[in-house]
Amino acid sequence: MKISVIIPMYNAENTIVTALNSIKNQTYKCDYEIIVINDGSNDNSKAIVEKYILENPQLTIILVNQTNGGVSRARNEGLKRVTGDYIALLDSDDEWLPQKIEEQVLVFQKNNNIDFLGTNRNGEHFKSFLGYKFSNLTKINARMLLFKNFFPTPTILMKRKIIDEVGFFDENKKLAEEGDYWIRICSRNNCFLLNKSLVITGGGKPSFGHSGLSSNLWEMEKGDLKIIKEAHNQKIINIFECYFLYVFSLCKYFRRVIIVKLRKND
Repeated sequence: MKISVIIPMYNAENTIVTALNSIKNQTYKCDYEIIVINDGSNDNSKAIVEKYILENPQLTIILVNQTNGGVSRARNEGLKRVTGDYIALLDSDDEWLPQKIEEQVLVFQKNNNIDFLGTNRNGEHFKSFLGYKFSNLTKINARMLLFKNFFPTPTILMKRKIIDEVGFFDENKKLAEEGDYWIRICSRNNCFLLNKSLVITGGGKPSFGHSGLSSNLWEMEKGDLKIIKEAHNQKIINIFECYFLYVFSLCKYFRRVIIVKLRKND
């Protein structure tokens, strides 16, 4: 089996080696194709990856340099180059736990009908969500993703055929781009959550309101509201569900604003 791993990289000189090491240290040994997309970094990221490639000749690492175009464009550039049977995504400031790929591959081997598999991160474990009970392996549909993104990007492993069926990330979206892509994927594929925490994102820091793109809460919220509207246009939800989700999403937004303010006051 060959697994292609796409890593968009922008000014990640302090974290990219940790991300790459987390692939190298996977307990599941196979032919990993690691595609690092240098999205116009102006720090030492490029030189660090070049040095890493020389020091790790046993790994297949492809470094692609491009002008800065955003994370969606970088991921798409990687998706266009993959040759693996399965595709994984990893951000340059995140890391996989050593058993991550092994546990996901085992699920795929036991369940041929699964096309797309995510995991939890940062110690999360779901027992229920809005009355929906979670087991060790739980099916996630497009409608559920409108309430919560159960698939943090660095957790997923998917069959390569999905690219041919669904296409690529929407490069016009600068925030919530992964939510839009997962909904399109889950509307026509069997998507599941492995209810285990196998990834560390952002050094274990909060998933919103801390740094990077996710720190802009209102821009994130506008992206989420647009996804809800598009889901209605695609007939994934009806008009009543659309309005309900608008209210639900705005409530989440105000809750996040309060949490961030309280966090700053601590």
